[in-house]
Amino acid sequence: MRSPLLNTPGAVPALAPDDSVAAHYGDPYAEQRALLQGTALVDRSNRDVLRISGVDRLSWLNDLSSQKVDNLAPGTATQTLILDLQGRVEHHLTLIDDGNATWIHVEPGTGTELATYLEKMRFMLRVEITDLTAEYAVVSTAPTPAPSAAPAASSSTGPAAGPSAGPAGGSSAGTDAASDASPGVIALRALAENTPSAVVIGTDLLVPRPALTTVITRPAGLWAYDALRIEAHRPRLGFDTDHKTIPHEVGWIESAVHLSKGCYRGQETVARVHNLGHPPRRLVFLHLDGSVDTLPPHGTPVTLGVSTPAEGDPTRSIEGATEGTATPGQIGFIGSSARHHELGPIALAVVKRTVPVDIPLLAGNVAATQEVIVPPDAGRNVTIDPALRRRLR
Repeated sequence: MRSPLLNTPGAVPALAPDDSVAAHYGDPYAEQRALLQGTALVDRSNRDVLRISGVDRLSWLNDLSSQKVDNLAPGTATQTLILDLQGRVEHHLTLIDDGNATWIHVEPGTGTELATYLEKMRFMLRVEITDLTAEYAVVSTAPTPAPSAAPAASSSTGPAAGPSAGPAGGSSAGTDAASDASPGVIALRALAENTPSAVVIGTDLLVPRPALTTVITRPAGLWAYDALRIEAHRPRLGFDTDHKTIPHEVGWIESAVHLSKGCYRGQETVARVHNLGHPPRRLVFLHLDGSVDTLPPHGTPVTLGVSTPAEGDPTRSIEGATEGTATPGQIGFIGSSARHHELGPIALAVVKRTVPVDIPLLAGNVAATQEVIVPPDAGRNVTIDPALRRRLR
């Protein structure tokens, strides 16, 4: 559904799957600054919107997804994931419950697939799923920084924990909610009070589509939003993930997974990695070489920024590609890239866990340095005494 804001003078459409909204309106850097000041909003009306009603909705969603939402307080925003049987991410949901219904928005074009899955899982429960994509639009302010993906401070000693075990300090519903002090969130709440049927979800606002051009008086494009999202270490499903992504790899273990809740599909993988293993890959933030006039697009192979590893170099054991067909020496791929108004060209990438954190990289032919988002030692929060391990064998 083409956004009416594309009729704004200077508006340039984004690339698919975002081609129904604007990439920018003529000055992406000014748009970034306006977002941070809370004076502009981003048109993300291409995202799909679902509403779930019925008295069993929260306990039902709790059983199906990774976050603990069965006791989600009205007005508390959170995130949750739908995983497959192997623990790989299928859907990333941003949601809130208003006391009468749960409002959800997801990636463009995925709402129908999600609704179909949810319908299959209704059984005899009192829930009703409604696709409101044609009636509601998503607008957003600047994203807030993602929670730290640092490993838990405490660990257990003894046998490996079961699927529902793990440090009690894992994410809980609402811990990733936007700060009420953010200028953008303050502006969103003011708009919601003056817009009938509007719903605030953290840094996002759901508005009836006829109100879209009224609500957004100063638009900012997706280029501005993505630059701030990348700076905030916020991965996007389908861009910074692939068909193999598990929550630990991209930091969603901190914002969209509860480690002490009951069973759900894919939980065994989450528990195994958190307690006993490490994710095979990790999300990194990249500073790109500013002397190159193009940004590496999504899917660009990431390789080591060294020619031939020296004898005994730990990078000699890093082999193969991370996504798609192998590029010689490929150790990852670019997810999202953007030009930031202060940081210059930046990107998110997924690389093999064993890539040293201080080694230079190449994104295609663009030199890059990395900042850690998901540390190489993520996971393995349970320590088993070696003597006990021998006895268990």
